[in-house]
Amino acid sequence: MATEVISSNDFAHKVLEATEPVLVDFFATWCGPCKMLAPTIDEVRGEVAGKASVYKLDIDQSPDIAQAYGVMSVPTLIVFKNGQPVKQAVGIQPKQTLLSMLA
Repeated sequence: MATEVISSNDFAHKVLEATEPVLVDFFATWCGPCKMLAPTIDEVRGEVAGKASVYKLDIDQSPDIAQAYGVMSVPTLIVFKNGQPVKQAVGIQPKQTLLSMLA
């Protein structure tokens, strides 16, 4: 099952108010590396189910959120804990890196 794409409307509820860690994949539909990373994001989501959440956010659909977190290139991956960004990576990352960011 594909990772849920969230928007500006549900970002606060799903990410900032979450009690567990949340990985957000800031992506764009025209971004080749984002498409290459998508299966890895889906795998991570499956592995951390129940312990953390994983969402995707389209920077073209929600530019306000991308700007608020200084996303300059995609894919950008940000882990939020207690509503705060705590870890960030840019570009394609291996699954193990993403899992350790959430640990």
